[in-house]
Amino acid sequence: MPTPSPASSPSTVLEARHLTRIFRMGTVEVAALRGVDLDLAAGELVVLLGPSGSGKSTLLNLLGGLDTPTEGEIRFHGDPLTGASERAFDRYRREHVGFVFQFYNLIPSLTARENVALVTEIARDPMTPEEALEMVHLGPRLDHFPAQLSGGEQQRVAIARAIAKRPELLLCDEPTGALDRDTGIVVLEAILRVNRELGTTTALITHNAVIADVADRVLHFADGQIVDSRTNTARRSPAELVW
Repeated sequence: MPTPSPASSPSTVLEARHLTRIFRMGTVEVAALRGVDLDLAAGELVVLLGPSGSGKSTLLNLLGGLDTPTEGEIRFHGDPLTGASERAFDRYRREHVGFVFQFYNLIPSLTARENVALVTEIARDPMTPEEALEMVHLGPRLDHFPAQLSGGEQQRVAIARAIAKRPELLLCDEPTGALDRDTGIVVLEAILRVNRELGTTTALITHNAVIADVADRVLHFADGQIVDSRTNTARRSPAELVW
């Protein structure tokens, strides 16, 4: 049976209740999520762990406002997102959520600074691109194009772009999935620094069980449900991980 989510508290940033997502392909229905309950507290780092197809990415897309549930409710600081207007969803995504994906989605013809500036130019209270890139230790690479950067450096540019608007939520979908172990550790260190120094509530998807040790809380997914939840008594640093 799924482990119940903790009761809401004043520190809860995001609440999800009974989330179900059904995809219809002709006469066939596929339930990607089956009644998921989840709370994310201010400043915590949660790892969503499970095999491909278990519902992790579907949940992240719902929490980030990239998709809407078939059933269930999502609240941000107590205000309902479910059923909100497209304008409200746009504002939520633009002002409050940062996304990091497995593939970096950088614009090849723009430098690292210019890729980050795409966000800072439309955000309400952004960092400068220089500040955001310094957060991920890329200050010396500001004016390099993606083709001049390693995979890990490109992913750190993507993280800088995601955090430059100072989001309350950082949603990471397999951010180390395309990287080797040493490079993945550098990327994890950047994500943990953002979580620690900015207090950004962070949810990170992975199929790599070792990475779960860096989290405050670990949620195990299977068949569209949270089947287990644990709290780490102490978070390990990325440098301690071996995979």
